This record gives sequence, structure tokens and C-alpha cells, in this order.
Amino acid sequence: MLVIKVAFFVSGASAFAPRLGGYRGHSLSQLDAAKVGIFFGTSTGSTGTVADMIKEEIGDDADGPFDIETLEGSVQENFGKYSALIVGTPTWNTGADTERSGTGWDEIYYSSMQELNLKGKKVAVFGLGDQESYSENFADATGELHDVFQNLGCVMVGYTSQEGYEHDASKSIRGDKFCGLLCDMVNQEDLSEGRVQNWVAQLKNEGFFEEGNVVASVPVEKVIDVAAVSTFSILEENSEILDQTIETHSNNGFKPYHNPQSKSTMWVSSDGKSCYYTVDPAKVTVVSP
Repeated sequence: MLVIKVAFFVSGASAFAPRLGGYRGHSLSQLDAAKVGIFFGTSTGSTGTVADMIKEEIGDDADGPFDIETLEGSVQENFGKYSALIVGTPTWNTGADTERSGTGWDEIYYSSMQELNLKGKKVAVFGLGDQESYSENFADATGELHDVFQNLGCVMVGYTSQEGYEHDASKSIRGDKFCGLLCDMVNQEDLSEGRVQNWVAQLKNEGFFEEGNVVASVPVEKVIDVAAVSTFSILEENSEILDQTIETHSNNGFKPYHNPQSKSTMWVSSDGKSCYYTVDPAKVTVVSP
């Protein structure tokens, strides 16, 4: 019987009251987890509130959140403590070409940050915006935050769908996705909690909290969506059919994403419409939407 592994995204919602104020000095579990630091810039406190939600959802596997304007020590010292970063920003200089956050990020983007060695560090971004008052420039600053880290050689993770938003345009769109988690605490505050929970679940599925490579670091046109855990039993029951199917597919054009924890490799097609896992070097199984 062929062993099959399928990655799927989990969504859900549970009620909790986010705590205001920053978290400092939390210990980090080393069991199958990377050290993650949460950093944010804020003007009114809303971005800090979302940062608290993210921390609450992740738990002890992350330190922070830390306000970028009140860091103790240099940026290099703070970022260097972690093998992965979650960074967030609001948008105030709407429509500007650069320095769009209106926070301490603007002061270090093109100065001290340019001296950092962050190549290969995993980074996920989140941002806040007002999609009704600034429909043409929704959460623009998140895009700049993303690009600064990407240009420093970081591995960007956590791209999200635009579905459920009412914006017309945004500088945070990469391909057909947002470059990270976007929250609208003005018009859709009630959706922020669920969006945070879904995003953290997505980061876990992408391998963000594990040592080693992530499952996917760039947005694709379609994300493979397996609706329920019962799919595992269905695939096992039909493994003979799948065994026959693999002979009609080729590895050409597929990009590998190795997960050292599961000792498997996920191969994603160049158009993002199909993938398969290498479980045994002698056998591969193709899964298509």
C-alpha cells in the first residue's frame, strides 16, 4: 500500500479577549519549533492589538510582540535572536512611494536595516488598513514592509487571499494575493480574530515554525485545499488508482520544498495547480485539484 501525505489548511474560530500591551522575555519551546520574534510599528495602538492576537494564538513558540520604536539594543541584536520573524505595520502615508507606515519602521528601512545580514531568515508580514476610506491604497505599507525584508534575502511566507475584502487596489498585492495577513480594524474588526487564527494555522502548515525549509515561500495562483481529515482515508482506499496515475505524470516543471521533520518533499507545479509528495524515492503520488 502506498503511503500518502497531503498538506491542508485549517480554518476555525474560537473566542478570546486579546490582551493589550507588549509581551517581553517569554521563553521559547525548542521542540520541533524555530525561534520566532514578533515585531510591529504602531501609531494608535491597533497594530499592537493585532500583534497581541498573533502572539496569543501562537503561544510560547513566539517572543514579543515588540514595538520597533522601543527596542532595547540594536536592530541587528533583536532580529538576530530569532530564526524567523513576524513583522507588522499600519499605513499612514497612504499612496506614498516609500516610508508609508508612519512609524519607526520608516526610520530604519533604508538606513540601519540595509546593513543587516538576514539572508535565508523566514519572515511573515501583517498589516492594518482602512479599505473603505482608502479603497485605492488599502494597507499599502504592508507591501513596503514585505519588500524591504525580501530585498534583504529573507524567505517570505504567509501570503493570503483577497477574498472577503472590499478594496479596489493595494500596494500589498503580489500576484493575486496579499503579501501577508491584512486586518481592517475600522470596518471589519470582528473578522480580525478569525483571520489571525487562520493565518497562524497557515504558517504552521507552511513549516514556518519548524527548523529548515518552508513548504511554500511564494504566492501561487491556486492553493490546494483539502476540506477534511477524512480525505486521508479516501486516498488510502484509492491508492491503487493513484499508483496508476503517477505513471502519467512527470517531475518536469515541479519545484521541491523539503520538510526535514517529516522526511518528505512537496513538489509544486510552476502554475501552482498541482503538487505531489515524495515519500519514498521510488514512489511519488500526484494530487491535483
